[in-house]
Amino acid sequence: MYRGHTTAVVIPAYNEEGFVGDTIASVPAFVDRVYAVDDGSTDGTWTEIRAAADTIAAADGTPPDDARVVAIQHERNRGVGGAIKTGYQHARADRIELTSVMGGDGQMEPEMLGELFDPIVDGDADYTKGNRFLDRSGRGSMPAHRFVGNAALGALTKIASGYWACGDPQSGYTAISLRALETAAIDEMYEFYGYCNDLLVKLNVARLRVVDVPRPITYGEEESHIQYRSYVPRVSLMLLRNFLWRLKTNYLAYDFHPLVGAYAAGGVASVASVAAAVWALPGVGTAATPTARGALALGFGLFALVAVTWAMAMDRSANEHLDGTVTPADRRRPTDDHGQPSRNGASPSDTQADEDAADGNGAADSAGQAPPPEEYGGPNTASD
Repeated sequence: MYRGHTTAVVIPAYNEEGFVGDTIASVPAFVDRVYAVDDGSTDGTWTEIRAAADTIAAADGTPPDDARVVAIQHERNRGVGGAIKTGYQHARADRIELTSVMGGDGQMEPEMLGELFDPIVDGDADYTKGNRFLDRSGRGSMPAHRFVGNAALGALTKIASGYWACGDPQSGYTAISLRALETAAIDEMYEFYGYCNDLLVKLNVARLRVVDVPRPITYGEEESHIQYRSYVPRVSLMLLRNFLWRLKTNYLAYDFHPLVGAYAAGGVASVASVAAAVWALPGVGTAATPTARGALALGFGLFALVAVTWAMAMDRSANEHLDGTVTPADRRRPTDDHGQPSRNGASPSDTQADEDAADGNGAADSAGQAPPPEEYGGPNTASD
């Protein structure tokens, strides 16, 4: 348990022989359950998962039906999102309050699990995600093409999801509350590599709060399974569909917001601008002069820019209470094997509680936690 809450880690693995066993072994002792999902691997991944599960069960002295490591195998490869979905479904069925995801390739730092769990336990979030660029210290060891692709997908995901303060959407190191597992349409989660972008849209439609937590950029000897020629167009189309679904659900079906009109006007004007630009080409249009036709295209383009910018500003304002970041200075210090702050490692909330107690100002509650923002419902680890 972590700070009195049951915890789990989902480890999706596809052809991660040589890595997944070490990843399972690295999960901190305060994690109650590990769902290791072999996603139809063709190498020795399943054998390695079973061996790691048996070793840990023997060390814990637990019977097979109550083993800490739950080994799950897909008969066919469904994609990393499909493997994570399976783990989430098991965690939901087991009523696990805090569930994280750690890749089977060992790129995710087990020592920062507590930093992902803290905002959920404190009632400040339903979903937390690592952000490798909050420190603004460069791309580190991330390959240049991944950095550029991540930046582009980050911008598209902000627009599609409505979480404008969140970045690095491709970071798969995340934690989710039980309430989010029950309310965010997890069963319909995208099963390709864009699952993390898709899930953000589902969380927004469920009106759940997301917080970014700083994490290092770590790349080892493992190889990515992403094929960018198919990945980029598939995820882009998925984000477009999700964006339209979010607008319909949040701003049309149950309520009306003028940003829908602004987005629609911007979309129509964009199409008109492109059509006018083609019409302005020499030999294509005949009416008026090429200069006049070009000016018309420019006018439509400027109108589209203003309309879409206005719509995005309204969208950001409507969702600003649903996302946030934990700055490097806010980080919780390292925890011990039982999920408690290590020596000289009190959390910011604990430190603030001590100061409040000393001042006698009563700003913190009896659990040593500051009350959540007024517009947010907190705590979210249970189905409430």
